[in-house]
Formats: sequence, C-alpha cells, structure tokens
Amino acid sequence: MAEKIYPASKPTAGPAPAAATGNPSFPASKAQLYNTTRPVYRPQPRRSRRGCCCCCCLWITFVILMLMVIAAIAGGVVYVLYRPHRPAFTVSSLHVSQLNLTSSNKLTSKFNFTIAARNPNKKIMFYYDPVSVSFNSKDVDVGDGLIPAFTMGKKNTTMLRTTVSTTGQTVDDNAALKSDLNNKKSLPLKIQLDTKVKAKIGSFKTKKVPIRVTCEGIKAAAPTGKTATTATTSDAKCKVDLRIKIWKWTI
Repeated sequence: MAEKIYPASKPTAGPAPAAATGNPSFPASKAQLYNTTRPVYRPQPRRSRRGCCCCCCLWITFVILMLMVIAAIAGGVVYVLYRPHRPAFTVSSLHVSQLNLTSSNKLTSKFNFTIAARNPNKKIMFYYDPVSVSFNSKDVDVGDGLIPAFTMGKKNTTMLRTTVSTTGQTVDDNAALKSDLNNKKSLPLKIQLDTKVKAKIGSFKTKKVPIRVTCEGIKAAAPTGKTATTATTSDAKCKVDLRIKIWKWTI
C-alpha cells in the first residue's frame, strides 16, 4: 500500500534558498563601509632636530658677523673724524734723597719724582683717577707713591710730581741689590704707574678703562751725603698699555 504524505498539497514555488545557490549575501559591516571612504594613510616626514640646531647656529653666526661689521664701521668713522692717539708719558726728573740699608738689611728710600703727561689729541680729553706709583730695582720694591687725580686737556702737557718712598723693606733674599747699595753703585730702576682713565670725545664720555705706564732705562745712585743725587733719565722710555680683562686674562 502506498504511503500518503500529509498534507497532500504541494508547497508553492518560490525563490531558491541561499544555500542552494552557493552565494550567500550578507549586509556590509561597518568596518567595510568605513574603509571604503577613509583615505590612504601616508606617514608625514619628521623634521630633524639636527637641522633645527644647524639653522639656529647659522642665524647666531650671521648676527655676530653683522655686529662685528657694524662695530668696525663705527670704529672707522670715529678714527677718521677724531684721529685718536694714546697719551704719552716722559720721565722729566728723578732726585734720590735716600737710598740706603740699615744694619739689619732694611731699606730706606726717598725719591722726588716728576713725570710729564702729554695729550696729543685735538678733539679728545682724558680724565684720570688717582695714580699709584711703584719703583722696582732687581725685582725688589724700593718705593711707593701716589699722584692725585687730574685732567688732561686737548693738546695739553701736564707735569705730575710726587714723593716715592719706603721704610723697612727687607732685601735679605737679594744679594746683588745689597752689594750695589753697600758699594753705592747705580741701580736700574723700573717705574710703574697704574690708574683708570676715561675719554671725552665731543659730548660723549667713555667708561673708565685700566691703564698701566711702564718706564725703564733709568739709573739711580744712592747719595753719599746729605745732598740728593740726580738719576739718569736720558735713556728712559715709557710704554702705555690698556689693562683690558677678558675672563681670567688681562691684555
């Protein structure tokens, strides 16, 4: 007997199921939709730190060079307009009143010192602080003095006078100096003047600058009695140096 299937009616025809076609269709995911509109990422080149440092160094070097050029131009203009010259110093006279040793090898000295300070400039004035004076012979300090502050006018010569002396200076460690003093021989003298000076150029005044004057080529002999002796100054030469200090060095 044949089997009957319930219900007996056949199902209506419709679309074939997805499994039968072999191509299932699913709605697109959010990630797929996002990737279709997102631009392709390209890494941006990074600026090198080394390049930035080099650029800064170039700018600093350029600024320094420009400042040097401006300073050189300004200095050239000042030189052309004013023709600045250093002041000149000349030992005018030096009289020795005392220069002897005591029994305990203590030095006593007294000098009457005159020096001429000359300003060769027509448009520049100099203003000097008090000047410290020291006499040296064979590396021994044989006298100290002080010259008051003064002003050097334009094209002017100023005579500076002071007394330089010492009492009780020990010379035990200098046999040559002791021998020359005991034998009343002529001694080489080195004179050193230290001060600060500022210049007035027109209505402009510079800052004070240290200056040192060194005079050599002087011969002085101790007096044999109460009459002072005159030192030989015909060969004396004085050199003027600016004492500019840069960090640990003085030039």
